Amino acid sequence: MNAPHRPERHSDPRAGHGPDPKDRPARLTVGVVGAGRVGPALAAALQLAGHRPVAVSGVSDSSVKRAAEMLPDVPLVPPAQVLAQADLVLLTVPDDALPGLVEGLAETGAVRPGQLLAHTSGRYGTKILDPALRAGALPLALHPAMTFTGTPVDVQRLAGCSFGVTAPDELRLAAEALVIEMGGEPEWIAEEARPLYHAALALGANHLVTLVAESMELLRGAGVAAPDRMLGPLLGAALDNALRSGDAALTGPVARGDAGTVAAHVAELRKHAPQTVAGYLAMARATADRALAHGLLKPELAEDLLGVLAGPAAAAGGTEGFRDGGADGHDGDADGGDR
Repeated sequence: MNAPHRPERHSDPRAGHGPDPKDRPARLTVGVVGAGRVGPALAAALQLAGHRPVAVSGVSDSSVKRAAEMLPDVPLVPPAQVLAQADLVLLTVPDDALPGLVEGLAETGAVRPGQLLAHTSGRYGTKILDPALRAGALPLALHPAMTFTGTPVDVQRLAGCSFGVTAPDELRLAAEALVIEMGGEPEWIAEEARPLYHAALALGANHLVTLVAESMELLRGAGVAAPDRMLGPLLGAALDNALRSGDAALTGPVARGDAGTVAAHVAELRKHAPQTVAGYLAMARATADRALAHGLLKPELAEDLLGVLAGPAAAAGGTEGFRDGGADGHDGDADGGDR
């Protein structure tokens, strides 16, 4: 099936303009169920595009405070009342809470026929909204591939942010227009590909935070007074190179096959930060596999290196799951924060 026509983007919605009026949805009343970090930011972005937030629900003190800051003068009401007042409802709750929320809203009759119901989970497509679909709702999956702070800066960061979008064919143009109006760039994800899409984002974004935090701790242990200042240029260049060149950007002792250096790393980590050994070995093995496959690591050097990663020292660090040449999968939250 051919991809639908992409509405032409004439200007940045942050400047108060959106796509061509003939391609964008009519002005909508907007409701938010779940005032976590994501929902209020998306509603605020839609407000800049001319839509009107009318209701928001939140339970915790932080949610109430966030809603007041991001959506001033928008009343805080129970979820059912949000649906009663809004043409477009953003369901911005954690992944595990979404199925029960959708079922509950549908069973209680809160869903109205013709109502746009959009969730922001990376994990799910629109099938999770089937109970609401049977009640007449129009289902959308709009996942911003960005980490959120829960502050107004998130609205500006939406400019150019990719959204993983899944929608029925007849709603694709509307879904795409909403994303563009929020400042984002729609990227179509097939329903069956949503779990893989989400895993990919978690692997890159969530694990990056863990790696950076561990690296900063180790640098402090080595006596570096400002590890963030030291890592900033290095990591910025590494990220830019990786995005531009992929595996060709691989550098360092693993990619070079410096088995002695890697062995020294493992020994030092075991002495000073044993909790990081398993992660180091896992990433080193994955790096070696990729470097070898792309001709960056010479086979004669790879043998000694892989011996270090799979030898007794590595085994003590918990690498049993990596000796067969592959790492087990990991679950993770794709957007890096509470919704």
